[in-house]
Amino acid sequence: MNAPVTSFDAVSVAVLPPVARFNLRIAPADLAVASRIFGLTLPAKIGEGARNGDRAAYCIGPDEWLLHAAEVDQSAIMSGFDTARAETPHSITVLSDREIIIGITGPAAIDLLSTCCPLDLSRMAVGHAKRTVFDYAQVVLIRDGDDAFRLEVWRSFFPHVHGLLEIGVRELAIGL
Repeated sequence: MNAPVTSFDAVSVAVLPPVARFNLRIAPADLAVASRIFGLTLPAKIGEGARNGDRAAYCIGPDEWLLHAAEVDQSAIMSGFDTARAETPHSITVLSDREIIIGITGPAAIDLLSTCCPLDLSRMAVGHAKRTVFDYAQVVLIRDGDDAFRLEVWRSFFPHVHGLLEIGVRELAIGL
């Protein structure tokens, strides 16, 4: 009777499988080097994303990128960036265990996210990412499709954020 509600016809919430996740800080002038190492052209404009197969890159600051890859590629990616460090100064941090990814899909995805996110999500382009807050938790929000989003939330904030999403799904399901 009190089981968590994580979906109804208009929206679904699901914890997604883990990926290798990195935070890259590098001078924009060195993007070509980082792109070569990562195997994907990194976007230069804040908010934009790029994707090819299991690799994805999102520019989330003037010199900051969020990188995603298959978990099996994590060591090789780190090795490539370690090799380049002497000639191309940068910082790369593995975030794989820090965050949990929540997928929100369906025609009411924007309505659900808008319950606790201050952004006008109707203006967010598909393929873009933004650092924002969900209630008081810092998150990265990625728009994968018109009705598909990923919310990357720190593991410590996951119970709070997921709980709010469950409440939001229940409220939307009964028409609130």
